[in-house]
Amino acid sequence: MKSLKRSISKTLKTLKRSDSNTSITSLFSLDNFPIRKRKRKTDEDTMSCQSLDLTTKKSKRKRRTLSKISSVANILSPIKPIKNAAQSLQRSFSFKMPSPAPKQSHTPYRKPQPAKSVRRPSKLFSDSVDGSLANLLRESGQIKRQEAIHELYQGEVELVEDLSMVKKIYYDPMKLLNLITEEESKKIFGIIEELVPLHKDLVQKINQSRNELGAVENIGKIINDWSPCLKSYTQYCANQSFAKSLLDEKKENPKVRDFLQRCQESPFSRKLDLWSFLDVPRSKLVKYPLLLKNIIKKTSEHNNDIIDIQSAITRIEAIINNVDQETGRVKCDFTLSRLDFLDESTESCLDYCTTLLCEGILRNSRGTKLNTFLFDKCLVLTRPATRNNRFCYQVYRQPIPVCHLIVEDLKDGEVKMGSFRASIIQNKDGKNMFKVSSDNPGQGASHTLQASSEHDKRQWLQCLRSAIPKKQKQSATGSSTNIPKAREANHCKKPTEEQEVSLQFHDSQLETFV
Repeated sequence: MKSLKRSISKTLKTLKRSDSNTSITSLFSLDNFPIRKRKRKTDEDTMSCQSLDLTTKKSKRKRRTLSKISSVANILSPIKPIKNAAQSLQRSFSFKMPSPAPKQSHTPYRKPQPAKSVRRPSKLFSDSVDGSLANLLRESGQIKRQEAIHELYQGEVELVEDLSMVKKIYYDPMKLLNLITEEESKKIFGIIEELVPLHKDLVQKINQSRNELGAVENIGKIINDWSPCLKSYTQYCANQSFAKSLLDEKKENPKVRDFLQRCQESPFSRKLDLWSFLDVPRSKLVKYPLLLKNIIKKTSEHNNDIIDIQSAITRIEAIINNVDQETGRVKCDFTLSRLDFLDESTESCLDYCTTLLCEGILRNSRGTKLNTFLFDKCLVLTRPATRNNRFCYQVYRQPIPVCHLIVEDLKDGEVKMGSFRASIIQNKDGKNMFKVSSDNPGQGASHTLQASSEHDKRQWLQCLRSAIPKKQKQSATGSSTNIPKAREANHCKKPTEEQEVSLQFHDSQLETFV
């Protein structure tokens, strides 16, 4: 009974501390607590049969008391029962242990979405001046001339922007990131740094010559005095063959290719690659005579500025001719250095070549692509190959000397394309075909070639026929006995100046064959 009283007193004390609304009588009934019976003393000789009774009632009673005690403990405890030892340890501490710092994980690079290309707005001269000034020029009949001058001026402004962008976005970062060396940067970009101040000077001179209405009156004198600066284009354009080849080789590097791809997808590039910007100065040089001739058309006959414009056109055309000759010579040497000969005896006919007249990709009658080069002395057909990790052109068959060259135009459907079996089964008629051969069996074999279009075919025929020496054409119409002498004489002679001028092709025309 003393133990029972002690337990009841303890429970009363805990109830006073807690805020439980449970009634005391319901919680602490005598039925919920086991009452220990007082053990009786038994004699050693006597034995009770009841003490050996191991029935289930006694075990059930013990289980009931245990369950009841546990239920009372659950009710009396102010917190929920603890499930495991880890929770008890966590509750025993009043502070949290600092968690270890998370590992820094670098997010992988994701290719950005291509940005929208920003086009340059087409700005006219009438939009750059006030409406009243434009009306005065329109009444005086000078608005068309000023629009033509503004087209030339606006082209200079855009050229300065492009060249400055190439230096800032491509030239300096590629050197800083060690994507190219100092020597490679000079080969790829050339003297592009010298061209920026050259064209800035022309923009400044045009702006300084404007009158109160914003018009330019003496554009001919400005261009005529400035045109000698264009001689620096000779070095820049002649270097483009090496620049293009080296740039293609550097693109094999994944880092360089990724850098150029990101720049091309940026808005400032207008979806143009690096080579498009490097080729802008050359295309601008060829446009100067066209722009100046357009200004003459919009200028009155009594204007003295026409004389200066015509003088400027003559000077610039002479510079363009010199640039073409030097570019052709350098490109010829560069192409000859990439030719690979299986038979060393075929190299002798290329020793006298000085100019590359035309180049492009043609197909033979079997459909094989052939890189074709027409020099001033012979016609060479090649196939691309790789020798010692170096790209080259393997010479296909024997080159045909120009002095023995025969060109024949073929009608559409006259020649079947593909192999003998494929031509019968598929019945493919050849289009845009022509035939080249040699009248000397020991100087090259005959080839049936196919151009990509009718326009390319006409360009090839015109270029091939123009490359044939004039004396050979005249001897073909005369007696046949004079043909060998004329051929031997023309084989070692250089072409005349008139012939070289007639055979020059600008790079813009040559691009149609590639």
